[in-house]
Amino acid sequence: VPLGIFWSVFLGIVWLQLLEVPDPTLVPHYRAGVVAFGLSAVIELLGEPFWVLAQAHLFVRLKVIAESFSVLSKCVLTVTLVILYPQWGLYIFCLAQLLYTSVLVMCYVIYFVTFLGSPEATKKSFPVARMKALLPNLVEDETFLNWKEARLTWSFFKQSFLKQILTEGERYVMTFLNVLNFGDQGVYDIINNLGSLVARFIFLPIEESFYVFFAKVLERGKNVKLQRQDDVAMAAGVLELLLKLVLLIGLTITVFGYAYSQLALDIYGGSMLSSGTGPSLLRCYSLYVLFLAVNGVTECFTFALMCKEEVDRYNFVMLALSFTFLCISYFLTYWHGSVGFILANCFNMGIRIAHSVHYIHHFFKESSYRPLAGLLPSPLLLLVYILSGAITVFSEVFFCCDKGWVARLVHVSVGALCFAATIVTMFYRETKLVHFVRGQ
Repeated sequence: VPLGIFWSVFLGIVWLQLLEVPDPTLVPHYRAGVVAFGLSAVIELLGEPFWVLAQAHLFVRLKVIAESFSVLSKCVLTVTLVILYPQWGLYIFCLAQLLYTSVLVMCYVIYFVTFLGSPEATKKSFPVARMKALLPNLVEDETFLNWKEARLTWSFFKQSFLKQILTEGERYVMTFLNVLNFGDQGVYDIINNLGSLVARFIFLPIEESFYVFFAKVLERGKNVKLQRQDDVAMAAGVLELLLKLVLLIGLTITVFGYAYSQLALDIYGGSMLSSGTGPSLLRCYSLYVLFLAVNGVTECFTFALMCKEEVDRYNFVMLALSFTFLCISYFLTYWHGSVGFILANCFNMGIRIAHSVHYIHHFFKESSYRPLAGLLPSPLLLLVYILSGAITVFSEVFFCCDKGWVARLVHVSVGALCFAATIVTMFYRETKLVHFVRGQ
């Protein structure tokens, strides 16, 4: 929390004093917005110990309820204030963000206040008995710092910092180098938010949940021969099916997203979004979702098993990759506008996937398990994807999007038929995956 306060103040000063500030007549309350979002970050950090405790003990229901309730509160407040007081501008989003973080933290605090010390906690032999134990304190007969854990934490901090650059690097390029004007940045943000819905609602929960699963089932830093073989078999089977699941979701979004990007944007935002660079951005983002899908699962397995030395080595790789990514983002943006940012992200994710795939292959090399086979879909299913992509692209050329609503309905019907054919083929050719999804 002290570090969070320091960085919020420091970066707030940078954003207000060193970077370009929008014209107050066009974008009022910008300064209040910077302060409010810094404050919300500090509030969210107050709930971090509770979140970590819930993750470690697989309190999935608590996490789902807390995040759903806080997101719902934020959305309801935003919509209400936009309708009733549109002149408040950025104040609306500041209040909504502060409400989101406050509700999120309060959900965790209220749960643990009632749970700790309860008969249920005693029955589960929960390691924390009182709320006071979650506050900073000095423990007798123990050193102030556990240096082994501190070094591992420092390694993960460096890794998280580099991952932040790799994940959000294009925003820093936009902000500090002014390669796009505010209007183009707005369109890019809309496409980015639309495109990342699947990543946030499907891939991120899978990644977070199965990171905990792999960390619990396998021991960090030990090779496959030193692990319990029953656990290795379970982890390999789950990893293979997870890879197959996210690959097929990503392929479906890539194939159908290409032909339906313009129609989706036209329905969502009208000609302002569908006539400019919007469709090209969303088509590229559909491809990027495929990279995101595979990278999430491969990295969650890799990071669950890496020892400190391997994490440190990977940090050096990520440092070089971060610098390369920022340079590529800058040059691709000059060459191809905002589409260049998404192409740079695809390159970045491709390199990270290659590293994780290499680690997984090396880990299972001395066993009989080959979980990377999950990245190879059935040939018949792949053929159906190719045919669906070709048919929907031709459908878009002939029926979309300036030929009236009847033509649009025909285009949607063609897509629905192709999608149904894909799902049916999936059910018949990927039976193990279907049983896994039903079971989970």
